Amino acid sequence: MTGQVLQSRPVITVLPGPVKRGYNPSYQEWTWAENNAAVRHSCDHQVVCPFLWLAEHLEVPQWCAEYCLSIHYQHGGVVCTQVHKQTAVQLALRVADEMDVNIGHEVGYVIPFENCCSSETILRYCTDDMLQREMMSNPFLGSYGVIILDDIHERSIATDVLLGLLKDVLLARPELKLIVNSSPHLISKLSSYYGNVPLIEVKNKHPVEVVYLSGAQKESFESILRLIFEIHHSGEKGDIVVFLACEQDIEKAYEIVCQEGSNLNPDLGELVVVPLYPKEKCALFKPPDETEKRGQVYQRRVVLTASFGESLIWSNTVKFVIDVGVERRKVYNPRIRANSLVMQPISQSQAETRKQILASSSSGKLFCLYSEEFASKDMRPFKPAEMQEANLTSLVLFMKRVDIAGLGHCDFMNRPAPESLMQALEDLDYLAALDNDGNLSEFGIIMSEFPLDPQLSKSILASCEFDCVDEMLTVAAMVTAPSCFSHLPRGAEEAALTCWKTFLHPEGDHFTLINIYKAYQDATLNSTSEHCVEKWCHDYFLNCSALRMADVIRAELLEIIRRIELPYAEPAFGSKENTVNIKKALLSGHFMQIARDVDGSGNYLMLTHKQVAQLHPLSTYSITKKMPEWVLFHKFSISENNYIRITSEISPELFMQLVPQYYFSNLPPSESKEILQQVMDHLSTISAMKKEQKMCEQCPETTEQRCTIQ
Repeated sequence: MTGQVLQSRPVITVLPGPVKRGYNPSYQEWTWAENNAAVRHSCDHQVVCPFLWLAEHLEVPQWCAEYCLSIHYQHGGVVCTQVHKQTAVQLALRVADEMDVNIGHEVGYVIPFENCCSSETILRYCTDDMLQREMMSNPFLGSYGVIILDDIHERSIATDVLLGLLKDVLLARPELKLIVNSSPHLISKLSSYYGNVPLIEVKNKHPVEVVYLSGAQKESFESILRLIFEIHHSGEKGDIVVFLACEQDIEKAYEIVCQEGSNLNPDLGELVVVPLYPKEKCALFKPPDETEKRGQVYQRRVVLTASFGESLIWSNTVKFVIDVGVERRKVYNPRIRANSLVMQPISQSQAETRKQILASSSSGKLFCLYSEEFASKDMRPFKPAEMQEANLTSLVLFMKRVDIAGLGHCDFMNRPAPESLMQALEDLDYLAALDNDGNLSEFGIIMSEFPLDPQLSKSILASCEFDCVDEMLTVAAMVTAPSCFSHLPRGAEEAALTCWKTFLHPEGDHFTLINIYKAYQDATLNSTSEHCVEKWCHDYFLNCSALRMADVIRAELLEIIRRIELPYAEPAFGSKENTVNIKKALLSGHFMQIARDVDGSGNYLMLTHKQVAQLHPLSTYSITKKMPEWVLFHKFSISENNYIRITSEISPELFMQLVPQYYFSNLPPSESKEILQQVMDHLSTISAMKKEQKMCEQCPETTEQRCTIQ
């Protein structure tokens, strides 16, 4: 590849998959030309790192950092994006260790609500959404000379946005260099998307033995258990990774394998079950350290994970992979403004990625709990782009924001669904984020400053008017962080409910979350060590890491409030006026998420469509057996159990005072709308009477004369 080519076009680095090991680089040098001076990065030595995935994701950014150093950082440093925040943090830590520098100085990371970088940072790892947000204030990314987009085959919204916007940035900044790391399945698509660009392809070291299911698919849990215990009884060494459909299956399998594993012959070694929840900030699965290896008893680890868990497995001890071949995907339906949880086959590219976990093991085996016919006929070639299945309101808000800097046009690799785009624009209009010309209003610009869902941003801005910013920041932090309630082992449900009842608030779940956060704060202030806080959380069946994350999120939101100089009232949680104000702030942003109990038995009908749902079993109202008629909810997904989550009672009068009239007029006809119309008519009558009374008070003489005449 020539430096001249790299001046204007990206480099596509094609990897066999996101996790590969034991690689001796097949390409011997990279040459970057700058002002006719060549800088050579040689890698003809054996890579010390035991994983190919790590070799690519550790060595390549370091080579790029060396290149930037050679030209004295005249175009900036290096940034490497990751889809998952866990990998961004772990890669930064590993690279800092290899370079023998302190994390946060020359090497750092930026993930949502956590910045471990300084002015000295020359190699920065970050999540793709954080680099996307950086473009709001720095649209041409002038701080960087090299940008590495990693794992783009995950097809997250932020990655697709970056791929599109960087095409324009490359034209504006010819000196910028872009490297794209992907699996082989996107080679042709990327080549046609970016044009004739340099391509580096890495081959697998070892073939993997693949065993398909013969005949019809059977009950997956039965097949999984049988396989796990057969492998364990065989005596073959090596850890096992099991890919399940969803988090609920991880919990179910964890219980069963733990229970059955305790009855196994101890001579075979200990069976250690590791649940790995990809969407939570969980620990990565890595090789055991030296202290673990010194143990006398052999331990075989069984990792239970789901889609997106592929890039969280960093261990060369994995010899067996079991893949169920299906996943539960969240697909957004713009017509009803709700997600549907759909069980469907994984893609062929995902199946190949899971296979590559075993790429360096000559004895690795992949057990597919599906047939070859299923893989060829029912599996799609590519994983669907998130942009085609998700709520696009946040994306449209971002695109409107960067349009101010002249980057509004974006050539997406896959076009977003038109219906979702229209719904997003409509929602932003309802939230007053757009002006009459369809551009961002001043209100919308302030909303885009918050790294939150636009509805939540609107609620925070409304809280400034209703003097409840402190409480609303707590609510926003708690609903943005992972659930504060722990995953419960079987038999602990009653004890957990007893503990959680101490936090319940009669006004609803949003207020209960404030109680939990306040109790956590008190425990932190009164504890002498972090261990005491963790014990307090454990005793109350609360997720300590989730509460820590909520604390970090809240601090950043407060910093944004102060930076843009929004009014901040003193906390007044507990007073009647404050309770009403919190509900007003919530309604200002979430008026599209209202439901009514239509029969008095807990069957809640959505105001915007005809979906019926029940309160979640852990809701304040479910526990106290009190079913309010009207509720505001934060989450709703269509699945086997249609639950609305995080609910608080509201009154129709309060709703009609705060809902935009043009939103209400567009609601479909229903009994609920008729009730609200009556409420509105009643409020209008009262308002007219008050206005007349006020005029009479201002003109007492006229009133007296009128009375005399009458």
